Amino acid sequence: MRIIVSSSTVEPFSLSDITGIEKPEFSILDEKFLQEIRGMETKNLAAEMLRKLIEGEIRTRKRRNLIQGKTFSEKLEQAILRYHNRAITSLEVIEEMIAIAKEMKEASDRGEQLGLTEDELAFYDALETNDSAVAILGDKILRDIALELHRSIRNSITIDWTVRENIRAGMRVKVRRILRKYGYPPDKQEKATETVIEQAEMLSDIWATE
Repeated sequence: MRIIVSSSTVEPFSLSDITGIEKPEFSILDEKFLQEIRGMETKNLAAEMLRKLIEGEIRTRKRRNLIQGKTFSEKLEQAILRYHNRAITSLEVIEEMIAIAKEMKEASDRGEQLGLTEDELAFYDALETNDSAVAILGDKILRDIALELHRSIRNSITIDWTVRENIRAGMRVKVRRILRKYGYPPDKQEKATETVIEQAEMLSDIWATE
């Protein structure tokens, strides 16, 4: 079931009017709200609404965090595809999306636990921290790498290096030097460097206007 509205003629709908859930202001990361969604009688409506909520949260994360944007977007797309192909039921896709929402909350909590800002966490995530060869460095070293990458790149935003290959090449040298300094696995450095550069380009556009 889809709810179609014209933004030019219709006021933003109230979720409490549609679902009976008396919580007009909420976050998809709120456990109580997720439980209320799970308890809705009309499961296809619950699935559609939860999809919209998660898509909105993913769009927000995509603006600053390359890895989280890609990871959660792919997970949601896979769940919805299985649902549309009738491989899973409405209830099952709701459970899968709730699991995605919880993973998103855990990702945000990880940044707080590490003492990293949103942008610093974006560089931490770009380091392929789930790879076993990388994870062996430990959270402290990976955190230190992320902090130095963020500081180094943040200090370079006055240069329009995103459109000048020689500047981008210089940034690659700087990133590789930082990775080597902290003992980042040599066979993982090239991919990490390219991911960090892509993440840096994304944030530089934002930093330039802040």
